[in-house]
Amino acid sequence: MHLIKPLWLTHPGELKDFEVYSCHVSPDGSRLVTAAGDGHVRIWSTEAILNSANPEYTKPKQLAAISHHSGTIHAVRFSSNGKYLASGADDKIVCVYALDPHAPTHVSTFGSNEPPPVENWRVLRRLIGHDNDVQDLGWSHDSSILVSVGLDSKVVVWSGHTFEKLKTLSNHQSHVKGITFDPANKYFATASDDRTIKIYRFTSPPPNATPQDQVNNFMLEHVITEPFALSPLTTYFRRCSWSPDGAHIAAANATNGPVSSVAIIARGTWDGDINLIGHEGPVEVCAFSPRMFHRDPPRPDNIDANGNSSQHSVTVVACAGQDKTLSIWNTSYARPFIITQELAMKSISDLAWAPNGETLYITSLDGSIMAMVFEPGELGYPASLHENEKSLSKFGAGRRVGIVEGTDALLLEESSKAGEHKAVQGRMGALMGDGGAHHSAPVTNGTNSTLPALTNGSAITQTPAAPTEPPPDQRVEKLKQRVTVTKDGKKRIAPMLVSSSSGMGESSLPQTQLISTTATASARSDNPHNILDLSKPYDGFPKGGLASMVIGNKRKFAEIEGDEARQVERRLLNSARSGGAAIVFNSENGVIPPAAAASRPTDTESPRVLRPAIVNPSLSISQVRLAVPKLRSVIVRTMDGNEPPSANGVDPSTGGKTQNEDTVMLEAKNATGPSRTGRPQDHDPARINCTKKGQSLWQDFLPKAVLLVTGNVNFFAAACEDGSIYAWTPAGRRTLNALIMEAQPVIMDCRGWWLMCITAVGMCYVWNLQSMSSPHPPISLAPILDIAAHTQGPHLTRSPGIIFARLNSEGRIIVAMSNGDGYTYSPDMYIWQRISEPWWAVGSQYWNTTDSSVSNVKSSADKALAKEKDDQVSIENVSAGIIPMLERNTTNQFLLQGRAFYLQRLIKALISAEGYETFEACVSVAHLENRVAAARTLGAREEFKIYLSMYVKRIGAEGMKGKIEELLRSLTGDLLAEGADAEKAEDELICGWRKEELLREVVLILGKHRDLQRITVPYARLLGVVHERQDDHAMITDA
Repeated sequence: MHLIKPLWLTHPGELKDFEVYSCHVSPDGSRLVTAAGDGHVRIWSTEAILNSANPEYTKPKQLAAISHHSGTIHAVRFSSNGKYLASGADDKIVCVYALDPHAPTHVSTFGSNEPPPVENWRVLRRLIGHDNDVQDLGWSHDSSILVSVGLDSKVVVWSGHTFEKLKTLSNHQSHVKGITFDPANKYFATASDDRTIKIYRFTSPPPNATPQDQVNNFMLEHVITEPFALSPLTTYFRRCSWSPDGAHIAAANATNGPVSSVAIIARGTWDGDINLIGHEGPVEVCAFSPRMFHRDPPRPDNIDANGNSSQHSVTVVACAGQDKTLSIWNTSYARPFIITQELAMKSISDLAWAPNGETLYITSLDGSIMAMVFEPGELGYPASLHENEKSLSKFGAGRRVGIVEGTDALLLEESSKAGEHKAVQGRMGALMGDGGAHHSAPVTNGTNSTLPALTNGSAITQTPAAPTEPPPDQRVEKLKQRVTVTKDGKKRIAPMLVSSSSGMGESSLPQTQLISTTATASARSDNPHNILDLSKPYDGFPKGGLASMVIGNKRKFAEIEGDEARQVERRLLNSARSGGAAIVFNSENGVIPPAAAASRPTDTESPRVLRPAIVNPSLSISQVRLAVPKLRSVIVRTMDGNEPPSANGVDPSTGGKTQNEDTVMLEAKNATGPSRTGRPQDHDPARINCTKKGQSLWQDFLPKAVLLVTGNVNFFAAACEDGSIYAWTPAGRRTLNALIMEAQPVIMDCRGWWLMCITAVGMCYVWNLQSMSSPHPPISLAPILDIAAHTQGPHLTRSPGIIFARLNSEGRIIVAMSNGDGYTYSPDMYIWQRISEPWWAVGSQYWNTTDSSVSNVKSSADKALAKEKDDQVSIENVSAGIIPMLERNTTNQFLLQGRAFYLQRLIKALISAEGYETFEACVSVAHLENRVAAARTLGAREEFKIYLSMYVKRIGAEGMKGKIEELLRSLTGDLLAEGADAEKAEDELICGWRKEELLREVVLILGKHRDLQRITVPYARLLGVVHERQDDHAMITDA
């Protein structure tokens, strides 16, 4: 071992060197980055540091000095993929830098002694999310997220692709001073002055993730308190480190009684029984070497037939802190095998290992930066990286790179990633406020920008020429060259003001010019118009035209009798000036206050309960009995399914706006007065009235009291107290006779031409009123009610009930239960199927989530999507689908009511138990398979495609080759058939999608996984995917 401490390796100040708070080494080992109190991030060449004693070494030493913080920088970290560098400072900001491949444009800052930069590191993002100093940073091992911690007690998670804030975790009660990531990419740990280390479980988010779909990610897994119960609060940092095999965490600033120590926390059990004791002061930083070591060099006697070492591998950890001492420990020894005391004059602030695992960089608050180089074999003999992956595979790490199988496989991989990158770029542009403007590529000197590059077989497409500028006016040219004579007799050319109004340059005002329809239809631009399209009306004026633009369109107040001083008008204006909005009504003379407005006449009767419904006594001994709704005086339903308006004509669902007068309403009025004949059974008939704009469209009468009413644009239906159901067309015609049930209807719903009715004895009926038929015989709810009662257990609880029952557009019955289960009835298999259950809610990583690729940021200028027809939701509104609705019911009925306590405890215990390492992954995959099957059963077209893509992404990431090959074969079907069989194969649809279309999407998703390309490339060739390029350019090949 030898210590390297170059004189030039500092952050120099006027009187003394600045305190250095952090350092880190790039993944390729070529750069060392340091951060100090001078507000600079300095990047050094590690080659120059290691060759500092060589006088013949002349290459640059400092590669760059970046100063974008306004205060002391506490942490700097390279991303694991080497693309980004992040820094956090006491100005509450996290800066993310990226290396620009072009040379720096400036030589050095004027007035500074900084050497000219060699590399051009530019600020990519400034992340604002903390309320106090940022103390530490950490990147996940796949660079998918960046986590920052600070003195505001917050842990902020940022996307590693778009750098959008995904989540803020506020579980700590005091300053957070350390962050470390699990190399298996399952957890990260944060250390705080509240004397705890908190372990968070996470799943790597996709590149286009949003905060909305990461709500259930980054969940607190465990809190470790025992080793830190008496830890001092005087340390600047609590930088912990995770071992490269993923089995342990070295936690700084722990105590063992009154003695400072380093706690070694075991993964899974999270126990801190092991302590490294020897430091005289609190330990501030721990750092595991990224490599695992063997005690002996590789020899033929300790290498098996596959070339793998048979030796037991060990890890090496370095610790340092306020006692200015560095200790290095090996897991095979009980004592440190290296101790260097008085290494610095002040506390050691940070440690960073080079990727080779045998060079350690040290920073201190006295301003020194040192490198400690170990001789080969001194720490041990580095194990191969395969040993790391083998150790991490026990914890579910699946970082498989693989080898490209050929040119077709590379093209498939590019096609697979093209859509993902495009979505990321679109999201980053939307977040940064880019309006979608496209900038043309710059033309370099010596190139001709007018002719495109030609490839063999390509044709030149004629593009419409840009409008040419008018020829210059000769009079204007003369004005430019006008010569004047000054007082002293000298001739001068008089200057002329060139402005937008002079006609010399292009005006910034809209130019009148006709635009061809082909140009406007091909691409829509949201940029402000500089050219008026005279082929369409100009909508630049506000409503009311030019007059309203000049004098305004606010209506004046009407004159109110007895208010000559206009006190009412002043009072309303004052209320509006203070931030409130004055409520006024329009009248023929102007606006008037509500008190002066005449009340709107209404004859809508408020509904009230008349009496319980009369039921058959035999219901008391029925196996299934559901509650019968009470008899009400008035029942109102609208044709469009919205809430009926209230009696005062104001619709509460629209925020208090006046109701839509075009709404068609069906109103059923039951008899409320005394009998006209004296006998109680001779009551008045129930009156059915259909109205629009307050006027009656049609009217009908029913002999029995009405319990339920439903309807849509196709028909209306009413269920009566005697168990009969009547139906009408929108015009009021009766198209079928009364339908007689065996008991009173308790639930009635309609969707399209389908009508569903559930009776008090649990029988469920479904009819198609267009074809006058039923898809299946009446079915009983007893199976799902019985199994729900069985799950309650032996103890006494309330019996399960139905939360809601409804239809979808395919006529399928959907039932949600009070125990959290969701069911549907399959008319093809004549059986109830369970779609949602609490097991998925607790065990799956995909609970209450959808694919983030369907939720990209949209421009605010985009037109609102048309309302979905029936329940076929659009791809952007998939959360309104049936399956998410049932899963939300499971969350509300099971998780939020505390029924999941013991099941959650069981799942947490299983995750860390031996033999259940793949439990969470298996449950998550099974949950996605359940979603795909449910969407297919329900005929939910968009939901099926989204859940299929989520399923394919997961099994591709898990490398489940058997499932992937089976799925691809099932989607291929008769794709290779010829003749009549081929026409039949084209007609084969899965949930409304052609099999070939689904197969193409599946192959593109799986194309980026190199270890699966032997399976996917043949299908890609079959579909012609590898011969297409996403950028629409032909591939040029040399002969």
